Amino acid sequence: MWHVRADIAPAVLLVVDFGGWFKLDSKASKGDSSEMIQHTQVSLVKDVIVPYTHLLPRLDLSENRKRYTLLYFKGAKHRHRGGLVREKLWDLLVNKPDVIMEEGFPNATGRAQSIKGMRTSEFCLHPAGDTPTSCRLFDAIQSLCIPVIVSDSIELPFEGMIDYSEFSIFVSVNDALRPDFLVGHLRKFSEQEKDKFRQNIAKVQHVFEYDNGHLGGIGPIPLNGAVNHIWKKVYQKLPMIKEAITRAKRKPAGVSVPLRCHCT
Repeated sequence: MWHVRADIAPAVLLVVDFGGWFKLDSKASKGDSSEMIQHTQVSLVKDVIVPYTHLLPRLDLSENRKRYTLLYFKGAKHRHRGGLVREKLWDLLVNKPDVIMEEGFPNATGRAQSIKGMRTSEFCLHPAGDTPTSCRLFDAIQSLCIPVIVSDSIELPFEGMIDYSEFSIFVSVNDALRPDFLVGHLRKFSEQEKDKFRQNIAKVQHVFEYDNGHLGGIGPIPLNGAVNHIWKKVYQKLPMIKEAITRAKRKPAGVSVPLRCHCT
């Protein structure tokens, strides 16, 4: 998309996260920093973060059973960019009691493992990989596994419409990398607190559901599903886009003011 980025920059972009946009793709840009996508071309002012499609089936609250593992993670240990934190976390946690760290992905061979792991664990770990988020977060939500998000700065879908702190644990990178901190922190949550987190997860599972239940996806969309939430979020962006355009118009000649977004 490098050759059309200037053309699509003014549009409201639907992006799964902002993690890779500000990094120089050396392969695509051939090492030329002028080819880097600029911060005004993707912006929280005008663009909408959308959820990844979850790969695991939904577990209803009424189907929830006793969970025997404290913390679960399934994925690749070695990643790029923010994945360096993942490697360090892996080394800290891999031999801890009541913690499962598995290599692999929820594909055809690993799907059953992922379903079992997430449905029998209290908490599911979400460190950054190549990008800040992944389908793993939304698989955990559908599995009623309380997300543990390790990040100092992460943007999530539909914030302002839902409050992630009501069903997720947020941990700074520095704290997560302190030996014994993360496991000790998670053990402090009471059964009542964990039950409350899962009850709150159950209230938002539908928000991250794209499937409308119709063959081939042809048919009306659920009013409380992901697609409708995306349209609501686009609608919420319009006043901010108009404000950004108006502010840019009144800028005095010769004055340099940082752009808030590429809005035209």
